[in-house]
Amino acid sequence: MTLTAKKSCAHPWTTNVARCALRRASTILIAVLTAGFAQNAIAAALPQTTSKSRAEAVLDSMPKAKTIQQAEISPDGKLVAWISEGKIHLELVEVLRGATGKEISVPGGLEARELAWSPDSQKVAFIADENSAIPASQLWIADVKGLDSHKLANLRGYVSTPSFSPDAKMIAVLFIENMPRKAGPLVPMTPPSGLMEEKIYEQRIATIDVVSGELKQVSPPDMYVYEYDWAPDGKSWAVSAAKGSGDNNWWIARLYTVDAISGTMREILKPKLQVAVPRFSPDGQSIAYISGIMSDQGSTGGDIFVVPVSGGEARNLTPGMKASATWLKWTGPNQILFTENIDGNSGIATVSGASGQVRQVWNGFEMLSADGWGIQISLASDGNSSAVVRQSISSPPEVWAGPIGAWRKLTSLNSTVKAAWGEARNVHWTNDGTGIQGWLLFPKDYDTSKKFPLIVVVHGGPSAACMPRWSTADGAASAMGWFVLCANPRGSYGQGEAFTLRNVKDFGGGDFRDIMAGIDAMAKEYPVDLDRLGIHGHSYGGYMTMWAETQTNRFKAAVAGAGLSDWLSYYGENDIDEWMVPFFGASVYDDPKVYARSSPINFVKNVKTPTLILVGDRDGEVPAPQSFEWWHALKTMGVPVEFVVYLDEGHTISKPQNRHDYDLRTLAWFEKWFAAGEDEHKTSTAFSSRN
Repeated sequence: MTLTAKKSCAHPWTTNVARCALRRASTILIAVLTAGFAQNAIAAALPQTTSKSRAEAVLDSMPKAKTIQQAEISPDGKLVAWISEGKIHLELVEVLRGATGKEISVPGGLEARELAWSPDSQKVAFIADENSAIPASQLWIADVKGLDSHKLANLRGYVSTPSFSPDAKMIAVLFIENMPRKAGPLVPMTPPSGLMEEKIYEQRIATIDVVSGELKQVSPPDMYVYEYDWAPDGKSWAVSAAKGSGDNNWWIARLYTVDAISGTMREILKPKLQVAVPRFSPDGQSIAYISGIMSDQGSTGGDIFVVPVSGGEARNLTPGMKASATWLKWTGPNQILFTENIDGNSGIATVSGASGQVRQVWNGFEMLSADGWGIQISLASDGNSSAVVRQSISSPPEVWAGPIGAWRKLTSLNSTVKAAWGEARNVHWTNDGTGIQGWLLFPKDYDTSKKFPLIVVVHGGPSAACMPRWSTADGAASAMGWFVLCANPRGSYGQGEAFTLRNVKDFGGGDFRDIMAGIDAMAKEYPVDLDRLGIHGHSYGGYMTMWAETQTNRFKAAVAGAGLSDWLSYYGENDIDEWMVPFFGASVYDDPKVYARSSPINFVKNVKTPTLILVGDRDGEVPAPQSFEWWHALKTMGVPVEFVVYLDEGHTISKPQNRHDYDLRTLAWFEKWFAAGEDEHKTSTAFSSRN
């Protein structure tokens, strides 16, 4: 292993004794933050000054955009229903006239989410969550003409994904009865106590009668259903499902059909990799789905396959496609429309179910997404009229509707919100003979006569991608005067399934080299200060941050969010170990060596980079002990380190106070160590000029 040399306190030209002592010191901070006393904890933990720090001032000056959770077009293509801020109203918008003001009220104290249109475009169903520590929801239905709404059912547990039956007599939902928390591995896990035993809460398909409100759980009680789609005749569903823990077994889910009356399941397919977005063909004889190597449910990417409902061999309709399909819908007997990540951009294309011919319909320097997570659109029955939530690095979210690619803006929620950061570019470089793509955000006050620090942001996943989404966190880094490079190395979406598979059994290998090659490529073309580099990531990005500082000393500072320090111990600590087998080829018990060679902890003595560690205390995807291990090791090695644990947070740091603290600490950490690097550089230059 070769480490790139950098200036250190041992070098004779480093004469700033105070700064040198600071770099030798191991700065240790564990701040446990809660929504109740987060601000006091933050104030106590940060240096006390009479005015805001520059990092705090910049972060607080970032524009505040309103969020849009969902936008759905009616089947007849005439109306769009959308939810903003998750509260108090649904609003209907006429696609052609753009008229607004048709508001559907949601009773006070409830939060609306996940709306669905009836097939005749006359009703809208939606979930309204009660303000309760334990999930409790209501299913509401609203009449479009009179705008009258009424509660259809109470649901004690976690409910999601409402969908009308083709005859509009039933609404199906995914329901986990008496679930003590929200579903999914990203949310805070239930704290352990008492006798340890696995309690499984199965997510089942339930139907609710539109007239009586009667609820019936239909799919088998021993199967966890992840996604479903009504058959055209309304007699069955196509589902992805697995036995056992819902959080853990998505990676081994299979494709089934479920009888809508009896609940009888019939297996259609055991896929080689993960399966997502099952959709019945218009004649009910085939099921299309997306399959590929995926590291998180909901972060979908892969090729499009079709399999007969009767069973048999699945056909890959898009082999060799240089993009990653993310969502799909049949728009004809032999045509599927799908969204895609194509070279880091959002795209829409069609593929023939007969010939496999792919035709590009639209692509753009933006993201078609409400949540910034997946790319998808809402499509009317004609297969062209659509509603989308559009956002980009320079434009906050708004609802648009109309023919695909010819949308017109329907909302002006964020019309006064302007980006407060620099230009963004889709950039490319080559490593190991392979083309790599990423996004480069320029410093706000860019000047070609000056040099600027660069922060590498490594996305999570690893099966995911940096996309051109609206991000005040990245924007604040730009406003601080730094380049921000978000790279999509091998293992990412956007270049095709073969590219996404290229980090299998090679974590920290080719993907790390791709990132480092990106830094050098940017420095050749733009005024990057190579003496002030930083690296930051969360989840897989947190792992890659920890790994990077064992492989090079080029970074002046590092911030590891929900990082992974030891693959061997991680395997026994996390709640989702099934995801690891497709990537490592075996369990840790069968092939510990393949895990050990990618574990940062085995190379920790190489680390010299000052590191900030951030994690939620109830993280089930990358448990907090992984961060404790890294903090303990760096502290022992004498590396400057700070460690912050967020109370009652899961893998996603979601409470506003904690999210703000996370972003502020990240900015302040880089500011601190970039300043140290700048001082050292000035001292070195002055010493050289005197001699």
